[in-house]
Amino acid sequence: MLGPVPFLLRLRGLAALAVGIGLVVISPSLEAQQAPSAREISESQQRLEQIRQERARLREEMSGLRSRVTDVSSELQNLEAQISTSGELLEEMEFQMEQVQGDIESTTRELLDTRDRVLEMRATLNWRLRDIYKRGPLHEVQVLLSAESFSDLINRYKYLFLMAQRDRNIVNQVREMETELASRERLLRRQRQQVEELRAERQREHQDLETVERERQRTLGTLRSREQTAAQRARQLEEDERSVASLIEALERRRREAERAAEERRRAGRPATPADPAEPTVTTADMGSLDWPVQGRVMYGFGRENQPGGTVVRRNGIGIGADRGTPVRSVEAGTVVHAGAFEGYGPSVFLSHGGGYYSLYLYLDDVRVREGASVTKGQALGGVGGRGPQEAPYMEFQIRAPGGEAVDPLGWLRSRGR
Repeated sequence: MLGPVPFLLRLRGLAALAVGIGLVVISPSLEAQQAPSAREISESQQRLEQIRQERARLREEMSGLRSRVTDVSSELQNLEAQISTSGELLEEMEFQMEQVQGDIESTTRELLDTRDRVLEMRATLNWRLRDIYKRGPLHEVQVLLSAESFSDLINRYKYLFLMAQRDRNIVNQVREMETELASRERLLRRQRQQVEELRAERQREHQDLETVERERQRTLGTLRSREQTAAQRARQLEEDERSVASLIEALERRRREAERAAEERRRAGRPATPADPAEPTVTTADMGSLDWPVQGRVMYGFGRENQPGGTVVRRNGIGIGADRGTPVRSVEAGTVVHAGAFEGYGPSVFLSHGGGYYSLYLYLDDVRVREGASVTKGQALGGVGGRGPQEAPYMEFQIRAPGGEAVDPLGWLRSRGR
């Protein structure tokens, strides 16, 4: 039988134990603890998705570039943009992996702590179950019936009530801790899976980056090669132009000398000779009315043309593309002052139209007239050729005004609509 004093001492001990148990509370939910990190990862994932969309746009743009005539400079810019985008992707992935790794470490510590507390609470619960089993099913009834007074009965009832409440709290806490433990284990698995997915994506991104970098190096090599080719071509064109200018200058000297001689004979009253210059067949009145030497696509125009690497090429005529061997015809009657290979231009024909006007037909496949011959308007001079088999066939057409100056042929040729 329990006396009043021992019972009160036990009751106070029980109250202290209940307070102690009340202090063993479940730690704040993992979601609340991880909120700042989760927010940072969510923001990083949004940035990652934006970067992925930008990379997809760049790759689509690259496909468009390659479906057209290759623009190496634009392709290089696109590849460099892709490399920059891949770098941003990798930075975001590294950031997310660091955050998730930190979360895994935190979750692992909390998981171990929760397991320890579950083991402690289970031990306490097992101890209580053994104690209840030893006392038997009628222990509470015996405690109540052995009360010596009504107040003692009330105290004993309160004691039994607190003990029962304590036991329920232990059971509930064990359940909550086991639920929390299972939740943390699931979260840990998800976090580890997320890290593995990020690692796999990072590996793929590194491989893509290496592929793009190799492609950039290849494109850069192509661009440098084209720059060198363009620079060589520019130097070659300058040399060729000097050769043409020298020939035109020599022809102009002979023409002016012939005109002076003819004028002196006329003033002296002597008859004209077959060598005297004839009336010009081309004048400024013919601008916009001359027939095209060959029908085809204009491949390049007259004037300055920017090449890769900042090289500038001066075009003194227009390039006209057509099937190889297509007849190239004189735009007006004239005299052949050059027929045959010409330095840098291959087979070429130069016509003098009098008055200092010349028409030049360059990059021919063959020559069908001879030097010194008179030709009529529309007569075949040769066939379309080009610079070589590595390029599409074309011919270049030039017009030289008095003094040897190159002028834009498009201002002299008939409009395509007429």
